Amino acid sequence: MVAPISRRQTLRRQVELFASPAEVAARELIGWTLTVGGVGGRIVETEAYHPADPASHSFSGPTARNAVMFGPPGRVYVYRSYGIHWCLNLVCGDSPGSAVLIRALEPMQGLDLMIARRGRDDPRRLCSGPGKLCQALAVTQAHNGLRTDAPPFALEPGVGVEIVAGPRIGISKAVETPWRFGEAGSRYLSRPFPSG
Repeated sequence: MVAPISRRQTLRRQVELFASPAEVAARELIGWTLTVGGVGGRIVETEAYHPADPASHSFSGPTARNAVMFGPPGRVYVYRSYGIHWCLNLVCGDSPGSAVLIRALEPMQGLDLMIARRGRDDPRRLCSGPGKLCQALAVTQAHNGLRTDAPPFALEPGVGVEIVAGPRIGISKAVETPWRFGEAGSRYLSRPFPSG
């Protein structure tokens, strides 16, 4: 078991993480713990987006919708996908306009609330996709722009795990870019990674 680290160490690690390029931060976030109002778990799947990436919301520059992506790192960028599901991103990067989409969590805290919010009791199905994750954690547009280092959010470093990478999901541009990252062997991924 790993000894817990201090709040000061956690904040220092967050600053280092969010100063990293999106593809580095996305990989590093695997194994961290994310909670919203005490509900959440271990991050097991992410995707990176950069302003030079045609699949990124920031590719065409700042807009009212994506303004948070061009603000300070360590903020939450929430958007609605296809007018149905909320998606949770963490702003990061060495240049404005980068973010990491949190695709899946291994549920660990507040399972009863997640089950009630999702209407499902299989833990593998509670947070196995960005829309499911936001529903389980009750993330909405009201969270857009909030800091990850202040309530209701808590983001804490985890232990290192084996990480796999592959193409991102649900995009039509830059589909070959291998900026989807996940914990190898996790049963909580939104979708398995291609083998080989």
